[in-house]
Amino acid sequence: MAKLIGLTPSGLLVLLTLWLSLCAAQQNNNNNNNNNNNRGGNRGGNRGGNRGGNQGGNRGGNQGGNRGGGNRQTPQQKAAQKPGGISTAKDGSTMLDQTVQINGLEIRYRVSAPAEQFTAASGVQGGSAAANTPGNMGMNVLLHGDGGQSFFDFPNQGVNANLMGVAVLAPDRNLKWGGADRNGQQRPDGVAHSQAVADLVKQELPKVVSFNQSDVFFTGVSGGSLTLAGFFMLAHMGDFPNSGVLLNCGAMAPQVDFTPQAAAAMAGTRIHFQSTTGELQSLQKSIPQSVRAYEKAASNAGLNNQQINALQTVDNSPNGGHCAFDGRDFVSGVQLMASNFENVVLPGGSGEVNGIGNVKNGVVGNERLQFSAGRN
Repeated sequence: MAKLIGLTPSGLLVLLTLWLSLCAAQQNNNNNNNNNNNRGGNRGGNRGGNRGGNQGGNRGGNQGGNRGGGNRQTPQQKAAQKPGGISTAKDGSTMLDQTVQINGLEIRYRVSAPAEQFTAASGVQGGSAAANTPGNMGMNVLLHGDGGQSFFDFPNQGVNANLMGVAVLAPDRNLKWGGADRNGQQRPDGVAHSQAVADLVKQELPKVVSFNQSDVFFTGVSGGSLTLAGFFMLAHMGDFPNSGVLLNCGAMAPQVDFTPQAAAAMAGTRIHFQSTTGELQSLQKSIPQSVRAYEKAASNAGLNNQQINALQTVDNSPNGGHCAFDGRDFVSGVQLMASNFENVVLPGGSGEVNGIGNVKNGVVGNERLQFSAGRN
């Protein structure tokens, strides 16, 4: 064989050695390429995996946090960010806005009165009245509707018909007087909230302002009216004889029993129910129920129909929605009734309300109010 290709045995050995060396080098190159490919694949895979994992994690975390509403505040927390203190009411009287603890509840209130009617302890400049001494002015205490709008609007602020304006903020996370319905019970905190209001008027307000505790009236707006009619009036009107209550756009049948003192007070308590034709459907049922219940309470207190109609009146003639007594909206409607409190509730009032007419319709014979299709 070596002879045919012209090679000696030693030359053939050199060629064979060279060929084996070339094969080994080629194999090393292939291995290196495979390793490089693996490294590239690992880098790409890891980078892609990390990006995907991190992005997925961030998306999940952010979306979870946002959906969870970790930063969402309750109406009560938002209200707490609005400053209180001392300011001037629209009529020039002094307005005090502060918070006190009553029966474990934080009760924020506003009261407007001439500066000299405040006590020195109130912090009002010019306050010179002695604490816990009666004054010559009465009060009109307002409980707002769900959400607290009328507390901050303070439609009864200033001094009107010799009544200091007072507004009280519901001690509830959703700013609902009586709390949110639960377990089938309406306004389950109505008893506790009503007690706090009574204690505020009788025990706390006399410390900061001088007023006549025998001349205290009440105004309810929507949810505030529910709590007044369902709880407060039955338990505490005995503490406020010859008083009056304006129940705007809300009322409910009694949720607790009358105390003997409150039952007796029905013989001298002025009550006016004010609604609209387009009232909320739930209130279209509960307001007439309340009208009948208080009419019966007055009868039980010894009044005849004529006497009842002189004390208890009802009207839902305005062509508007919930609390829109002026036919426009909630805020202006509530303000309309607050501005006409003297005409509607106080003794000798004409009953005339601008844009509505005379609203003093006796409850006897007017228990079946006529409503249009209202919202749920």
